[in-house]
Amino acid sequence: MNILDELAWRGAINQVSDEEGLRKLLDKKSVGLYCGVDPTGDSLHIGHLIPFMMLKRFQEAGHRAHIIIGGGTGSIGDPSGKKSERVLQTMEQVHHNEEALTRQMKHLFGKDNITIVNNRDWLSKIDLLGFLRDYGKLFNVNTMLNKEVVASRLEVGISFTEFTYQILQSIDFHHLWKNNDVQLQIGGADQWGNITSGIDLIHKMEGSEAEAYALTIPLMLKADGTKFGKTAGGAVWLDPEKTTPYEFYQFWLNQDDRDVIKYLKYFTFLSQEEIADLEEKVKTQPEKREAQRRLAEETVEFVHGKEAVKEAEHISAALFSGEVKDLTASEIEQGFKNMPSVEVTAEPKNIVEWLVDTGIESSKRQAREDVTNGAIRINGDRIQDLEFTIDPSAEFDGKFVIVRRGKKKYFLARVK
Repeated sequence: MNILDELAWRGAINQVSDEEGLRKLLDKKSVGLYCGVDPTGDSLHIGHLIPFMMLKRFQEAGHRAHIIIGGGTGSIGDPSGKKSERVLQTMEQVHHNEEALTRQMKHLFGKDNITIVNNRDWLSKIDLLGFLRDYGKLFNVNTMLNKEVVASRLEVGISFTEFTYQILQSIDFHHLWKNNDVQLQIGGADQWGNITSGIDLIHKMEGSEAEAYALTIPLMLKADGTKFGKTAGGAVWLDPEKTTPYEFYQFWLNQDDRDVIKYLKYFTFLSQEEIADLEEKVKTQPEKREAQRRLAEETVEFVHGKEAVKEAEHISAALFSGEVKDLTASEIEQGFKNMPSVEVTAEPKNIVEWLVDTGIESSKRQAREDVTNGAIRINGDRIQDLEFTIDPSAEFDGKFVIVRRGKKKYFLARVK
């Protein structure tokens, strides 16, 4: 199967320039292709991941994947989808982000059929007069103004800096075409104008027969019409320090039945047969949420590895059952990250006094009532003895005390 057919089945193609020509090229040989990301932050989020999953599919099919870390373009900022100018980052911050994103890409793509480059290496060598003579003359301002990404900003205004971004991205495509044998650029739907500008530049500099193609990914929306990838807490990051593997797992596990098959096609490497089987189970046994569980397992393994899947499942099972005793301190840090927490000293104290001092209970009367009625669990054990002493240093490496009040209300006490 031509990889374009595979991508079409997965609903992953928005636009292709000269599909017939690209299809023939892909059938004929191993193709060089690239996707870029600017170091505007020190981690990718799952919105960024969409085009890079497509790049990964090409890599898995034996094509030569290239990633541009945009140290040059990222230092000036692109205008895509923004209603105002980006605030320029310090070069120190840009360099920090470059290093962090490069580490992430190496983790996701491994070493085979992948080349990671930084466009600062060639863009920084172009002087102003060379830029204007060698490239500026090849871009028509009227054409640039009609590109969607620029046209959307004309009403509120756009700086010359951001206006020239599409020229820099075009230079990137030409550089990789000439030096790395790259014929295809892929990106999000909003990048179509920038990518086709690169094709135009290649044709002007190398001749109209030069093989250069564009492929964009559709804008992903949830079934309710809202943008994919955002939660009440903000973006879902690939950096485990920003979004823990457990949180990452839960994000996928909680997807709507109406969206889960689409996400399985986009974000996993499961076969068409496996996904068809899961689709049937969504229809006939939705309560089992088997498709969501498989989606969570596959995405966490891809981003964080197999051990992270086991850890996330262990935390999920412990919180669901209330059997938290077997959790490690690291797992507690992940699983209770967004739950109510208090700070306590390591000093042992009577349970009633401790519950009131921490604010978990509003009064000693309420604390005694809840303890007596069996509504309080400490570190997984139901405590009904009013004389019980809580020793914060006794479990979980002396770092935490887990309190459960009632069936579902958890509190985390962090030992100072």
